[in-house]
Amino acid sequence: MKKAIILSAGQGSRLGQLTVDRPKCLIDFGGRTLLDRQLDTLAANGVEEAVVVTGFRDVLIEEALERRRQAGQGPATRTVFNPFYKVADNTGSLYMARAELAGDTLVWNGDTMVSRSLMARVVSNDRPGICVTIDRKDEYDRDDMKVVEEGGRLRAIGKRLTDGVNAESIGLLAFRAGGAERFRQAIEAAMRSPEGTTIWYLRVIHHLAQTDEVGTLDIRGEEWGEVDFPEDVERARELVAGW
Repeated sequence: MKKAIILSAGQGSRLGQLTVDRPKCLIDFGGRTLLDRQLDTLAANGVEEAVVVTGFRDVLIEEALERRRQAGQGPATRTVFNPFYKVADNTGSLYMARAELAGDTLVWNGDTMVSRSLMARVVSNDRPGICVTIDRKDEYDRDDMKVVEEGGRLRAIGKRLTDGVNAESIGLLAFRAGGAERFRQAIEAAMRSPEGTTIWYLRVIHHLAQTDEVGTLDIRGEEWGEVDFPEDVERARELVAGW
């Protein structure tokens, strides 16, 4: 796996004062920003390129990436600016970066941190096509990106699922052997639809899974955290303290 696309265009307004003047990805977690921790994890696992999709206060992200370059910290980074981040959901970010959906590629939500060992499992997994990283827990709440999977195959994904839910997506997908190109075509088609600006890219994955095989990778036991609400911030800081 040589490249990752990190979706960091949004403001993260649900975090209140924390993101009034800076993107969510630049919040500090144990002396490193969320974005730094993502890039460090990629570099530690041999991912050579990272494409960061920016939007809100993009100049601050550009400055942060330049500091990494000056310090000689990998991976090599470049940005794609999404001017529509206020009116289009993350499908719009992937549409802006669609040229990068080629070859072996990761797509990673900009509000999710994972341990280096978790990323190692994703990078070393050689399942072809599209593969959604999933975790399990006893109960799933309203904000979880819920999954119905069977025998390593994704059957459905979405926040509103109720029947048969047995996993959740952690916001990290791997594309191999033509999977990225197939996804790019589906993203382009979705953005031409009437609801294109209102849907999450995982809705596109859901539709693909109804006609084509979409795989899952179960990472139970590995550590990760998502930062959506103020209470998530302290939990994530406690998590990374052990890393």
